[in-house]
Amino acid sequence: MPKDIPQLGCAKSPVLKERGQHEVFCGLTSIVWLHRKMQDAFFLVIGSRTCAHLLQSAAGVMIFAEPRFATAILEETDLAGMADVHEELDRNVSQLLSRRPDIKRLFLVGSCPSEVIKLDLATVAEKLSEKYFPNVNVINFSGSGIETTFTQGEDACLEAVIRSLPSSERTQLAVLGALPDIVQDQMMRLLNELGLEDIFVLPQIKFDDEVSVGPNTHFICVQPFLGASYEEMVRRGAIPISANFPFGAEGTTKWLWAIAERFGVSKAVFDAVVAAPKLRAEQAIESVANDLRGKSVFFFPDSQLEIPLARFLSNECGMELTEVGSPFIHKSLVYADLEDLPSSTQISEGQDVDKQLDRVFDYDPDLTVCGLGLANPLEAKGLSTKWAIELVFSPIHFYEQAADLASLFARPLNRAKLLKVSA
Repeated sequence: MPKDIPQLGCAKSPVLKERGQHEVFCGLTSIVWLHRKMQDAFFLVIGSRTCAHLLQSAAGVMIFAEPRFATAILEETDLAGMADVHEELDRNVSQLLSRRPDIKRLFLVGSCPSEVIKLDLATVAEKLSEKYFPNVNVINFSGSGIETTFTQGEDACLEAVIRSLPSSERTQLAVLGALPDIVQDQMMRLLNELGLEDIFVLPQIKFDDEVSVGPNTHFICVQPFLGASYEEMVRRGAIPISANFPFGAEGTTKWLWAIAERFGVSKAVFDAVVAAPKLRAEQAIESVANDLRGKSVFFFPDSQLEIPLARFLSNECGMELTEVGSPFIHKSLVYADLEDLPSSTQISEGQDVDKQLDRVFDYDPDLTVCGLGLANPLEAKGLSTKWAIELVFSPIHFYEQAADLASLFARPLNRAKLLKVSA
């Protein structure tokens, strides 16, 4: 461990702040999973050809397949102020909605180019929403990567959705964060078995789904990158539920118990519901943890999943944490996971690639979790790496996925071991 870096606590101790060069995808990437989740929504990005190429390649969908996203490309005349961008956008939206009458919610997604030329998409969205009411709801959010990381695209989207929800006095549970359908079904089954019935999940699948928010709405997040959505729920009067994130057996149990405790579910009922899946998860994790126990891991800041995943690897898999970096740390969201990290763990917020590269070589960890752009160079230097973005696109939440989550970290270590033997 480098001698010039102090050993910091986690929950209440100072965090190493980095404000240097960033290497992350932009928030447009989140459209890849959001457009699959929101079945009657369409995402229209106002951006450049680079934005269009990113979306098409990341989603793996050819544009002639008519997916529920597209890019209104800003040409040179738009950027130079020689054309009326608002007029052209209005025409594009009109053509889109006439061709796709199934669209119930249209997202106008800002990008780096649209923000640079100060395009007021919020006002455009408001006018278009009035024009097409009640058939289509038009909402704006930013997917720009100028000051954000790629998971914050979902955060910005949900924040905009929450802002437009009707008010309600009903007592209900709101779960924030997109999950794969099969994982969401598992979550809902567990919550229903606990006796909870009035539950909604954001993002909702259909725009017409009955969703509202108010002072009797209790909410909890399943993703640690939803800081703006969290704040908007609080502003709307909803009451947050704080807990560890549902990664692994321990994290899932604490997440569920926080909800159960809030809604008055007895410990006996809770234990009866979670006992069997928790035991299966613990046994499944144990079968993988032998490959991880005692190994060291370094997290580069990438997705904001880093802190709860570090808690899972340390407490449930026996790994040793060197440094855990996150692009942004929203302590109201990750406090419980920070509290459960070993006090010797170095926590850093923000990115300064050169400094972090120096530190990772000093630590020489067994496993480095990092972005795609850093993985190959680090592998060439002899470090085993795990792509951080794979953890975003893989089903990793709750009991049934606990062993799969551990396996995602074990595979690069096993691969390195095999390559070493063959060499």
